[in-house]
Amino acid sequence: MAKKSKRYLAQLEKAEAAGAVNVSEAVSLLKSFSDTKFDQTVEIHMCLGVDPKQADQIIRGSLALTHGIGRELRIVVFAKGENAAAAEAAGADEVGAEELAKKINDGWTDFDVCIATPDMMGLVGPLGKVLGPRGLMPSPRAGTVTPDVTRVVGEYKAGKIEFRNDAGGNVHAVVGRLSFEANQLEDNINEFINHIDSLKPATIKGTYVKGISVCAAMSPGIEVAI
Repeated sequence: MAKKSKRYLAQLEKAEAAGAVNVSEAVSLLKSFSDTKFDQTVEIHMCLGVDPKQADQIIRGSLALTHGIGRELRIVVFAKGENAAAAEAAGADEVGAEELAKKINDGWTDFDVCIATPDMMGLVGPLGKVLGPRGLMPSPRAGTVTPDVTRVVGEYKAGKIEFRNDAGGNVHAVVGRLSFEANQLEDNINEFINHIDSLKPATIKGTYVKGISVCAAMSPGIEVAI
């Protein structure tokens, strides 16, 4: 295990001393950690009481955060004809069909979001072995399989995020940067928490949200009171 820096250990001590705090206090503590030379991303991590092996307990979707996430996502779109032209006009970084599929199948994944029109899924489906493990596979549930490429590309360019629980039942997402105003981070964090709350499966019998923490890219996690 890599040795932690004195700066990190000092932050960890502050975080542990604070215990579980509300979102406003968590953001205030996080912003006190902004002592690096770059603008760190802010992340949220939620531990959920779901069984990832059960299809009806998978927590997956997308959310357009009010204040975005502080960076522009690289977007590729599988489309042809008018849809391809619309995707390019909306700001997609790369648009294509067979040639784009070959490029990805050869290992290229230098993008954040993959969108496809429904008629292209026969071409995109076999790319699941490349896109799936990276969380990039287009999905109707996430809204990335759509005939309305103009709207969806625009939403992701404006800061829409995707999420899916991991094998441990945890959901992770970027919710902004430390340079954001405190109220902007608070809004984004609360939006994400409320959205995940709204997705509680009917089959969950016990506690749904077991834990929440927020952190910056190079900081320890801060526990958020549930």
